Amino acid sequence: MHTDRQALIHQAIASELAIDCAEEVSRIEAFLAQTTARKLNRRGLVLGVSGGIDSAVCATLAARAVGHERVFALLMPERESSPDATERAQRLCESLGVSYSVEDISDGLSGIGCYTRRDEALRRLFPDYGAGWRHKIVITAVGNGRIPRFDVVVETPQGERETKRLPTDVYLQLVAATNFKQRLRKNLEYFHAERLNYAVLGTPNRLEYELGFFVRGGDGLADIKPIAHLFKTQVYAVAEYLGVPEEIRRQPPSTDTYSLPQTQEEFYFALSYDRADVALHGLTHGLPAEQVAPALGLSADQTRDIFRDFDGKRRVATRSLRQALVLSDRPNALRQPESTHDSTGQPIPADH
Repeated sequence: MHTDRQALIHQAIASELAIDCAEEVSRIEAFLAQTTARKLNRRGLVLGVSGGIDSAVCATLAARAVGHERVFALLMPERESSPDATERAQRLCESLGVSYSVEDISDGLSGIGCYTRRDEALRRLFPDYGAGWRHKIVITAVGNGRIPRFDVVVETPQGERETKRLPTDVYLQLVAATNFKQRLRKNLEYFHAERLNYAVLGTPNRLEYELGFFVRGGDGLADIKPIAHLFKTQVYAVAEYLGVPEEIRRQPPSTDTYSLPQTQEEFYFALSYDRADVALHGLTHGLPAEQVAPALGLSADQTRDIFRDFDGKRRVATRSLRQALVLSDRPNALRQPESTHDSTGQPIPADH
């Protein structure tokens, strides 16, 4: 009986997350075309293409909406990026017929001190950390009412691994240094956008946008965000409808940011994207943990812990990542009613 009830609840939530892909694609394409030409008064669209699912869907939608000849893609690897991801991105751009440029940002990151500042932080925990070492940040799963914590995993040149808990000061410098990667990439996108009189297209999905999985002034910065209202499972459904290559659709979501391979699940969400979708859907619809738990395959207590974690991430995203520019006052001529819709054209929830 319990298994049957769990299956029914999971099926009901999955049904609510299901979308009409043809209708959704048509709506997004119209939104992109009209917003680019009329609201933003730009000739086309620039976006970074990583080889992942979100940027692949956005590139495909952009090419269909404004024409492949009015889309410019940037592939911006650095010395710790996956070569496979860059190759997938190249093949996608060529299949779409969009112009693209491969711009390695390693020298820029070195010049601004990204790698040295990061290594300096890591050496506070691992004094020998240096050339040939690799690392990644991992998040502990929530449970028993505890606040999730971050650990760092390092690997020596000999392949030996060690994990330590990240003190706050080390964590903050490590993340701040690594965020240079997203910010430098965004600077390049805006250079080409201004050169071409194009708008910059952002690629976050709803999980990332609502839970703050982006860098302010980096991948969170854009003129237009066409899929920020779509859950990750919905992005995959749209990708299949659009014919995004299977080699991209079968790739697990990855940060491609740290030198050790790392999934988004182990870095930020602590859940697979499909279960994170269910949890966020339940949270935003006010469903009780007892109702959502069977669909997650977790206990009600574990689900409440996830709700607390996600709710905290949403508050941080609203307070410090998506906040508007803070001025002491504005001249009367600049005073305008606050928008009730976000960049995707979707209503902004009251708590945002």
